[in-house]
Amino acid sequence: MTQIRGLKANFWIVNWLEANERLAFFGVRAIAPLYMVASIESNGLALDYGQKGLIYSIWALVQCLIPMVSGGFTDEYGYKKSLFVAYTINIIGYLTLAFASGFWTCLAGACFIGLGTAIFKPPVQGTIAKASTDENSSIAWGVFYWMVNVGGFLAPLLAAIIRGETDWRLVFFCAAGVTAFNFIPTIFFYREPENVRKGERKTIGATFLDTMTTLKDKNFLIFLLIFSGFWFMFMQLWDLLPNFIDEWVFSNDIAPFFASINTDWVLASGYVKPEVLINIDSFAIIALMLPMAWLTGKFHPMIALIGGMLISLVGFLASGCTNVGFVVAIAIFVFAIGEMWCSPKFSEYIGLTAPPDKKAVYMGYSNIPFAIGWGVGNLISGYLYENLGSKLNFAREWMIGNGMNKLEAMDLPQDKVMDTMAGMLNNGQGGTVEDATLLLWNQHDPWMVWVILGAVGAFSIVMMLFYYYKTRKNGQSAISSAT
Repeated sequence: MTQIRGLKANFWIVNWLEANERLAFFGVRAIAPLYMVASIESNGLALDYGQKGLIYSIWALVQCLIPMVSGGFTDEYGYKKSLFVAYTINIIGYLTLAFASGFWTCLAGACFIGLGTAIFKPPVQGTIAKASTDENSSIAWGVFYWMVNVGGFLAPLLAAIIRGETDWRLVFFCAAGVTAFNFIPTIFFYREPENVRKGERKTIGATFLDTMTTLKDKNFLIFLLIFSGFWFMFMQLWDLLPNFIDEWVFSNDIAPFFASINTDWVLASGYVKPEVLINIDSFAIIALMLPMAWLTGKFHPMIALIGGMLISLVGFLASGCTNVGFVVAIAIFVFAIGEMWCSPKFSEYIGLTAPPDKKAVYMGYSNIPFAIGWGVGNLISGYLYENLGSKLNFAREWMIGNGMNKLEAMDLPQDKVMDTMAGMLNNGQGGTVEDATLLLWNQHDPWMVWVILGAVGAFSIVMMLFYYYKTRKNGQSAISSAT
């Protein structure tokens, strides 16, 4: 509590801005995977998983690479100006997604959101770094991560209520409105951090070149590249697991619990909405982040980081290797424990090593692992799931193999595929959609997608252990080796 009281006023204002921005962003992210692949009849875009993966990949590159440059401009031209630009671009992005009609308009909306978020991140994270000290940085980043997940927790729950069964557009409108509200606290309460820049303001070209000098730090880049493998796996919890839950997980075993809280969290089919299950992650972080931040502050940063990576790997594999709703829920909770250990430590590490006049620049470069892991991860996971995990593809193959004309099977509307297959079970006597799903699960083992993605995360953990061993052997801490 003493450390918390030592945090400056600007710290709390920027946490407020972050919580609002995350409320809008995660509301959209919660339903976007479902919206992109939902049938036209369900007000979706009817994209395949390959197209969805490509959109997420480009979105990731825009959102994660731009801060490498925008951070320098934030330090040079002002934090508040960057926030105003970010809000405007994000609003355009949310409205573009609301009126998307196919792949290209969806991609445009995603890129606008990615660009706005990329410009938003450096001033916020730079403010956190400037408003904290070496003594309270661990608790500061823990509080910040807690606030991130306040927005992240409320957003999917509200989105699940707002969208009903398939009213996706309403969620995008609400996200634009919440983002517009952020102008108010930014104008009246946020204070521009002290500018420690020396000399005359640099030109745009000079600012860009200066941000590139960070790439000369080899140890820092090695650390970031190793962590990229972990984010390759990590981001699929939000980008692919909702589709997996929607297609494969029998969540009717835990639906009564969620329905007792809010009936809008359960679909008409009796299953829990995927975005609500995924939200267990944010709930756990809100409940436990502060004590976890205090606990991990007692460990060497790399010990906490590696420990969190291991716990997250266990939760990730468990969440995708079962079709039992209760087990998936527990696995997501375990994943959240690991996330609380490693993710804030990563940001804290960057903030502590950054020079005073380049906090936003260094926080911008911390997005390299996100760019590589999130971008490449979605490109590959989309292809993997389309070929090794898509229930609709498997169902069409089964129907063709059991006597249906290929053209007829391929022309079936998405929302009719499983009902049609169920009617063909038991030599035409019929069965339930659950029977058809279980049959396809046993025949095709879609959980193998998660094993493949998890293997990349496991390799990253091994490499991080090796990195830690090398820095200790050389008499260096993980932090000092990167400075």
